[in-house]
Amino acid sequence: MTTYWIGTNRETEEKGVVFYKKTFAAKSKVKKAVLSMTACGVYHAEINGKAVSYPLAPGYDCFIARIQMQTYDVTSVLKEKNEIRVGVGAGWYGWYHWDGDRKFLSDRRALTFELNIEYDDGTSERICSDESWTVCKSGLFFADIYDGEKKDARINDYDEESAVSLKNCRQNVVPADTDPIVEQEVFHPIEIVTPKGERVLDFGQNIAGYVQFKIKAKAGDRIVYSHGEILDKDGCFYNANYRSAKASVEYTCKDGEQFYKPTLTFFGFRYIRLDECPDYVTADDFSAVAIHTQLDRRGYISSSNPLLNKLFSNIIRGQKDNFVDIPTDCPQRDERLGWTGDAQVFCRTANYNFDCEKFFKHYLRLINVEQKRLGIVNIFVPDSRNYHSQLASGWADAITIMNRDLYDFYGDKEFLREEFPYMKMHVDSITSRTTEPYLWRTDKNNHFGDWLGIDAEPGSYIGKSRIDYISTAFYAYSTQIVVSAGKELGEDVSDYERLLKNIKKKFNEVFLEPETQTECSLAVCFDLYENKEKTGDLLVKLIKDCGNHLQTGFLGTPYILYALTQTGHVDVAYELLLREEYPSWLYSVRLGATTIWEHFDGINDKGELWSADMNSFNHYAYGSVGGWIYSVDAGITPLEKGFEKVRVAPNPSDRLDWLEARYMTDNGEIVSKWYHENGKIRYEITLPVSGEIVVDGKTYVCEKGKYLF
Repeated sequence: MTTYWIGTNRETEEKGVVFYKKTFAAKSKVKKAVLSMTACGVYHAEINGKAVSYPLAPGYDCFIARIQMQTYDVTSVLKEKNEIRVGVGAGWYGWYHWDGDRKFLSDRRALTFELNIEYDDGTSERICSDESWTVCKSGLFFADIYDGEKKDARINDYDEESAVSLKNCRQNVVPADTDPIVEQEVFHPIEIVTPKGERVLDFGQNIAGYVQFKIKAKAGDRIVYSHGEILDKDGCFYNANYRSAKASVEYTCKDGEQFYKPTLTFFGFRYIRLDECPDYVTADDFSAVAIHTQLDRRGYISSSNPLLNKLFSNIIRGQKDNFVDIPTDCPQRDERLGWTGDAQVFCRTANYNFDCEKFFKHYLRLINVEQKRLGIVNIFVPDSRNYHSQLASGWADAITIMNRDLYDFYGDKEFLREEFPYMKMHVDSITSRTTEPYLWRTDKNNHFGDWLGIDAEPGSYIGKSRIDYISTAFYAYSTQIVVSAGKELGEDVSDYERLLKNIKKKFNEVFLEPETQTECSLAVCFDLYENKEKTGDLLVKLIKDCGNHLQTGFLGTPYILYALTQTGHVDVAYELLLREEYPSWLYSVRLGATTIWEHFDGINDKGELWSADMNSFNHYAYGSVGGWIYSVDAGITPLEKGFEKVRVAPNPSDRLDWLEARYMTDNGEIVSKWYHENGKIRYEITLPVSGEIVVDGKTYVCEKGKYLF
């Protein structure tokens, strides 16, 4: 693909905005017009005053290695005389670390643009970015992913000059390989006045996106607002958990009617505080627009328990808000990074909720890029700095676990074959770095352990589970996945089979038995001890001993209900799932959460906050429990890869009157519903293809159809 990069001779402020302009006349009636473009930074393109680009294009990529080019059909917006206008801000095109260390790859906001026009008379024309374009500044003079935007609507274009050809721009441009970010739901606010006298707009839902307004104003009036997720215990605006991210908008009005929405940034928020705003501007003038990568919904869950239904709604919302081009940890604070650990623990649930095949393939290819560059799977991807490269158990294992999940859900053997060398590379990278054979131990403290474990000591983020226990468990698990994947592909994996045998042998010699809920859960789910039932019984004892609640963190929580189920304790799993007191999934729901929290106790019963340092209220990782509801509670799993054949084996409970799950496969919809009736449990199950139904311990081989039991 030929690219023509243009820029400016002037240095650009780190958070400044550059506008590119071009006018041209159509030679005759336009039959077809296709635009291909990208930029070093985030861009917003308009033709004849109409937006033609996706929000936040070109997205978050491994910019040192590649940048995606988007393609748009712009036939409908072309006229006889045309004006192209593209604003380019810094976006993600930089190095960033949440401690405030930030460095940009370039002080230029480069652009490449190619418009191919077909006319009705059979002729064609190509409009390219070249030195015939002009570059200028304008009223939108500040834009930053974390800090927001500043615009003076009174200011027209200024400091206009000819664009320059950037012959030294060596960006590797690739066609976009993921679905675009798009605008989704619109939310309307109510205005509240806090005890401090603050004007606050409440949109009723924590989202990722931005606020837009349409007003008739006086020139020079200012509208300044800050974003926040929650109100504090006194009912006042709070956003200290955003840390260094200013997350604000400053808008200076022109005279008359005007419309504004951010175009080069986004926010995570439920509330905005009107820091400056004329009295004549009301809540009705504002609305919030949610954005996320375009994904098709596949899964639905409903039950007799309203809190459980709200939990599921929060899981869906958290996925949307954090699937903004890549899977991020959160959409609001000075981070918003593609943490590999968060992505892998949620991957299975994500694929039940939405068709995420293309989304996760894109992300895994970014992991591949960084893996080749760094020699390891990093803790977050992209990471263009080589600043914080770190091989951490549970995070680096995303390359094996996520590929396993994608193969289960979509059955794409060719993609598995593409990824298999990287899966082996990961296991090999552990083997080459261990200080003791067959144990994942290193000289450096690379691991996060059971991050945010509820059983952590005061002042610590890491739970009590032994770090080398967890790391070696994931070493074994990733090796097992490599063995299974290799056999699917017909590869010789005998070396990895021997490695797995030795890891398990060493594990049993060193770790005689588990000591925590997380250790038990991983041991059962990763098949590390011969006697699973014994480990399951110990897990139940540990749960009972602490008052029937979770003590797990990021790595233990996604597995604990599965471990209980596999060892015959599904009743205890339900007890944990439906618990309403802290710590539990329903605790935050009871307190009014509209998304999943980073901490089970992000806010306590007294309204006090866990911390301002690391306390996101839109953090999807603990939403991984949704996968258990689909696959165990409703019992929907693939019998053959890609759901070519299906298995439905529900596990009903007396704690619910009924539960229904639906999952749309490529071959049709699976329905699993169970309910209590006249002292018995009834089942209504629909199979879109042949498969198995397991009810009351009996297995039935069934063809496509609807079944009642």
